[in-house]
Amino acid sequence: IMAHPIHQANGNSPYGDLTKEEFYKKHQVLHQESFMLNKQNMNIFTQSWCPNATTPQLRGLVAMVHGYSSESSWLFELTAIALAKAGFYVCALDLQGHGYSDGLRAHIPDIKPVVRDCIQFFDSTRANHPKLPAFLYGESLGGAIGMLICLEQRTEWNGLILSGAMCGVSKKMRPVWPIEKLLPVAAFIAPRWKIWITKPPSKIAYKEDWKRKLHVKSPKSLANMKPRAATALEFLRVCEYIERNCHELEVPMLILHGGADKVCDSESAKFVYESVASKDKSLKIVEGMWHQMIGEPNESVQRVFEVILSWIGERADKN
Repeated sequence: IMAHPIHQANGNSPYGDLTKEEFYKKHQVLHQESFMLNKQNMNIFTQSWCPNATTPQLRGLVAMVHGYSSESSWLFELTAIALAKAGFYVCALDLQGHGYSDGLRAHIPDIKPVVRDCIQFFDSTRANHPKLPAFLYGESLGGAIGMLICLEQRTEWNGLILSGAMCGVSKKMRPVWPIEKLLPVAAFIAPRWKIWITKPPSKIAYKEDWKRKLHVKSPKSLANMKPRAATALEFLRVCEYIERNCHELEVPMLILHGGADKVCDSESAKFVYESVASKDKSLKIVEGMWHQMIGEPNESVQRVFEVILSWIGERADKN
């Protein structure tokens, strides 16, 4: 298994000393980006990565969903490039209010339109590659969105990979008392009001300090943005919805979670693992790992990535 491209990042850029284009060329990955007009007439930024034409046929398709303070480019795309190098067609989009997509920054008062955007884009991508087994990969909030997609598209995916998924919000990340109790009122009166949380998520998501600083350096960074009232309320609702409905999930599933994750508690990942109806399911709690896989020391990123790659590879090659 080849090295995850995080090995080439430095404190200034995920692409090290190369330009983005040189980086893709070095890794022999073809990259495309465009905008999709969604049902609300918003421009949603989309992109894809695949091995260049000299490689044998594609093994499968992986649709990736980023987390709340992230985007589909920058650090997140290094995993997309790694998957593309391994022979997969990879696609991702910037959620509304994130990256290069339209929408108020970091504002998700209703998850449904966001899930609709993902389904619209992933469906059109899969229609172009109908023979490829298709997998969903979600980090943090993206993991929750992945579960919501699979609850809607019951049998359409060959697998779901959750990394630090938002199955439940850690007590440490909940709004300070009494704000949580007043959240429904605050969300109604001032939906865009930025609420006070005890620690900015990036401080407790990235174990390696240089990676946390690099995350903040993204031109489209939302790293230290406090969640808005309506968004925070919606995330709590989404967690409750997943707790109530995850038993209906039958998709093959790999759940990876940091044992020391202070953003999304590993207990909630265990709950999902025990509840889902999937016959093919694996849970890997990585001792000492924080919330963000890519924020760990490079050797740890490599180890976790190898688990993901062999899990997808095994199921893709069976199809």
